[in-house]
Amino acid sequence: MDIAIFAAALVAAGLFAGLIGGLFGVGGGLVIVPALYHGLNIAGVPEDARAHVAVATSLSTIIVTSWRSLSAHRKSGAVDEAILKAWLPYVAGGALLGAVIAGAMSGQALLIVFGVLALLLAAQMAFGSDRWRLADDMPTGAARAGAAGGLGLLSAIMGIGGGAIGVTIMTLCGRPIHQAVATASGFGAAIAAPAALANIVTGWGVEGLPWGSLGYVNLPGFVILAALTALTAPFGARLAHRLDRALLKRLFAAFLAAMAISLLLEALT
Repeated sequence: MDIAIFAAALVAAGLFAGLIGGLFGVGGGLVIVPALYHGLNIAGVPEDARAHVAVATSLSTIIVTSWRSLSAHRKSGAVDEAILKAWLPYVAGGALLGAVIAGAMSGQALLIVFGVLALLLAAQMAFGSDRWRLADDMPTGAARAGAAGGLGLLSAIMGIGGGAIGVTIMTLCGRPIHQAVATASGFGAAIAAPAALANIVTGWGVEGLPWGSLGYVNLPGFVILAALTALTAPFGARLAHRLDRALLKRLFAAFLAAMAISLLLEALT
C-alpha cells in the first residue's frame, strides 16, 4: 500500500465528512464509513479489510465527537438525563455484541448490512414526520432493553453513533425533536468505546490492514478524521443556515441513498 495515497485518502475523507456532516447536521459515521471505504479502495487496501477498517475507525472518532456534542447540548438544558442513565448500559451492551458480530462477518456482508440499513434511514429522513407516534412515552422494562440494545447493536455494525436511530425512536415515543437530538447525542460514546475496543481485539493479527492499524482501528485515520471533521463541520453548518431545513433533509436522504446504493453495488458485484 502506498502510504502517501493512503494519507491523501484520509484527508479527502475527513474534509468531505466534516463538510457534509456540518451541512446536514448528522453524525459523522453515516458519511465517514462510505467515504473512508472508497478512500481505502483508492489506497489499495485489500477488499476483505476495507469495510471493517472503515467501520472501526469511524467508531473511534465518535468517542471524541459524541462527548463534545453532548457537552454542548447539556449547556442548553435539552438533554434528558434520566433517559441517558436508564438506556446507556443496554446501548453499550448491544454495541459490544454488535462489534463482535461485525468482526465475524465478511467485508461483503458488512457492506450489505450498512447499505440496507442506510437505505432505510434515508427513507425515514425523506418521508418520515416528527409528528408520527408509536407510543406516548419511552419504553420501560424488557421493551427498553430491546430497543436500547438493538440501537447499540445496529449502530456498532454500521459504525455510526446512534443519533439517527435514537432520534427516530425518541420522536416516535412522543419526545420533542430538540430533546431527542440532544439526548441521542449521548449514545455515541456508549456505542463507540466498547465497539472500538472489540474491533481492536477481533482485528488483531489480521493481514492486509493499512499502516498504523491497531486491530481494525486505524490510528492515523482516527487522528486525521477527528481533526478534519472538526475543522470543516463549521463551514457546512454556516452553509446550512442559508438553506431550507426541509430541503436539506431531502438532499441528505438522496445523498445517503446514493452512498448506500453504491456500497450495495460494490458488495454485490
